[in-house]
Amino acid sequence: MNPMRFISGAAAVGCVALAAWNEWFFIALICFLTVGGLYEFFYLIKKKDIPIYSYTGIFIGIMIPLSIFTRFELTRNWELLLIVSGFLIMLLLQFKRQDNRNAILGLSTTLFGVLYVAWFFSFIVKIHLLLPGFEGAKLVLFIVAVTKAGDIGALFIGSWLGKHPLLPLVSPNKSVEGALGGLACSALTAVLCQSWLPMQTYFPVWFVALLGFFFGGLGQLGDLSESMIKRDCNVKDSGKILPGIGGILDLIDSLLFSAPAFYLYMSATLNRL
Repeated sequence: MNPMRFISGAAAVGCVALAAWNEWFFIALICFLTVGGLYEFFYLIKKKDIPIYSYTGIFIGIMIPLSIFTRFELTRNWELLLIVSGFLIMLLLQFKRQDNRNAILGLSTTLFGVLYVAWFFSFIVKIHLLLPGFEGAKLVLFIVAVTKAGDIGALFIGSWLGKHPLLPLVSPNKSVEGALGGLACSALTAVLCQSWLPMQTYFPVWFVALLGFFFGGLGQLGDLSESMIKRDCNVKDSGKILPGIGGILDLIDSLLFSAPAFYLYMSATLNRL
């Protein structure tokens, strides 16, 4: 294993553990990852000479988790109103540009970045607020552990046993064996971390394993989605801030799909009780 990957991974685990105990460090970490992920996404898009509004997009992006965490809501689902308002601002800024070539492409790509990175990732904050105090933090730990176990399992098992390419046109290094191994690791992690789920939502072991399998699969879809974006932009990593891992977007990509789905599932489950 790359020693730098181990060091970066250990640092990430330490940050997650600290965020679980301190809610102010939690939101600071979420904002840092959101800004970093958006910056890397817009940097990739700029390589394609698309006229985007990166600073406006980053500002809108960081406001989404902050407004959720502080429970600031002018209306229900305030973050969607914020996104629409930001789009109108970008449209007005476009009117001032003398060159309107690729205007639709630039506006839509900027909005996609806000939705893909900031809004999807902000569901981590919503998960934290589902239950008070450390109970909410344990829900965050559960989905992070299940998702990242799938990432790690896919990497190691794919490196060890991988022979059949999964989607070579999207990510040539990923294998069917690695994907199956990642799903198995996610299911096993879900069973081992079942105590982090609320006691009132007790499920049999087989069902918890199935949940791990499902959310781990969504995590792999998130990873493949970012791989497709990077391949389109002709880059290997989204950034270099995390030695051995790559960029921030490389770190959070799998959570961008699993976190929203987990929030919707747990929210519905808790509301039925």
